[in-house]
Amino acid sequence: MPEGLGFTEAAALPLAGLTAWQMLTEVAAVVPGQRVLVAGAAGGVGHLAVQIAKARGAHVTGTASAAKHAFVRGLGADEVIDHTTAEVSAVARDMDVVVQMFGGVAGLKALECLRPGGVLVSGQAAWTPGLRERAGELGVRAEAYLVDPDGAGLAALAGLVAEGRLTVHVDAVFPLAEAVEAHELLGSGRTKGKVVLAVGELN
Repeated sequence: MPEGLGFTEAAALPLAGLTAWQMLTEVAAVVPGQRVLVAGAAGGVGHLAVQIAKARGAHVTGTASAAKHAFVRGLGADEVIDHTTAEVSAVARDMDVVVQMFGGVAGLKALECLRPGGVLVSGQAAWTPGLRERAGELGVRAEAYLVDPDGAGLAALAGLVAEGRLTVHVDAVFPLAEAVEAHELLGSGRTKGKVVLAVGELN
């Protein structure tokens, strides 16, 4: 467990953290100076992806509703776009990398944010019909992604935490018996960071 994290934050880190880490470092291979768009930048994976991309020297743009802009900027994002009032693909252009955890029409539109040769890393490619075909038409790449167990990745995340370059934001903690309420909160779209189910009396 990374020094400086309590049990709750440490429990919230591995799955979301590895998802963001592998998307950015293994699939997209982000290097300093690249332009990265994190869709849903205030979410569980998104808020970690913003910080990891910044730690790798990228210029980071995030999407979030207006009420979450201060939170996303506090994570280190250079720019934040309100996806509820603006067409993101019309505002965010010439991106090297787009990281996205949702699909459908939004997944297809995200391709338009990329420069030629750029890459969309999608956690929902299977729910975005025609994604690769549209990517080919635009001269960009679309990569599907599913997280893998990764001890080296966990060690890298722990290192970023120890260096003060990665924090885990826990928005709410529910006892296991209130899992339904936790899912309802997640579905509301009001959360920032992670929602945690507590088993026992861990702090």
